[in-house]
Amino acid sequence: MKAIVLNKVGNSEALHIAELPSPNILPTEVLIKVKAISINPADTKLRSGGYFRELDLSSAVILGWDVSGEVVSVGNEVKNLKVGDGVFGMIGFPDLGKTYAEYVSAPANELAVKPKNVSFEQAAVSTLAALTAYQTIIVKGSIKPNDRVLIHAAAGGVGHFAVQMAKSLGAYVIGTASPANRDFVLGLGADEYVDYKGNNLEEKIKEVDFVLDTLGADNILRSLPLIKNEGKLITILHGIDDNITEKANSKNIDVSFHLVEPNNAHINAIAGLLQNKTVKPHISHNFSFEQMPDAHKQQETGRTVGKIAISVQ
Repeated sequence: MKAIVLNKVGNSEALHIAELPSPNILPTEVLIKVKAISINPADTKLRSGGYFRELDLSSAVILGWDVSGEVVSVGNEVKNLKVGDGVFGMIGFPDLGKTYAEYVSAPANELAVKPKNVSFEQAAVSTLAALTAYQTIIVKGSIKPNDRVLIHAAAGGVGHFAVQMAKSLGAYVIGTASPANRDFVLGLGADEYVDYKGNNLEEKIKEVDFVLDTLGADNILRSLPLIKNEGKLITILHGIDDNITEKANSKNIDVSFHLVEPNNAHINAIAGLLQNKTVKPHISHNFSFEQMPDAHKQQETGRTVGKIAISVQ
């Protein structure tokens, strides 16, 4: 099979195509013929050596977690999937999922059947980012109808899923983004748009029940004064320090960090949201497999609206 491999950390040009044996599968796994992949900021950070784990580069490494494709072989202990099923999921996170390849071995319990009304590319992008949104907004957020919910970087990968999920719960949603993405954020269903570059957030946003932070420590500090007493903030980036904890405790605000994790029930719930069109993934860039370095360059601009898909022919 063809795979995109990394032999050393570096810029996007460190990624190159190699011929490798197709993977074997365990009894609890399936073999997927890959149709589409998606990437995330975590991919580019891992490639460049700036992520929370170090790569063992004694042999070529295959990156990637987000995948969609067709099951071509099934382990003898797998009961929920069969040959011919279209599937999607986030594989192996935070270890290497090895999805930058024409064939991927994947634990069956980390996959869902792809809805027929969704393309392989749409399914591939509705994985790590959608699971992050689902686990922060729906599982940990405890959001109720009419809660005031603030979602930072609402036009991004996680953010654009989070806006739609919060609205599905009946929340009043405020989304921050750049002025260029105002109409996109409102088109997702957000009730209000706020320019994230503004210095006067406290004048524009007041008394929110929940904040989803996707930007980090400085943004957490900016967000705390906007939250009600006994409100909640979840960040998906490391950066909660003693200063943040002290300020949060003074208002009884629950501040926590969440790292996405594979979960069969959650990816199947996302399949349902896609099938009934409660959630619609937005793909702003669709690259070919051979253009993976270009996809990484686009991701590193920090200006991608929605998600990036990579089609595998």
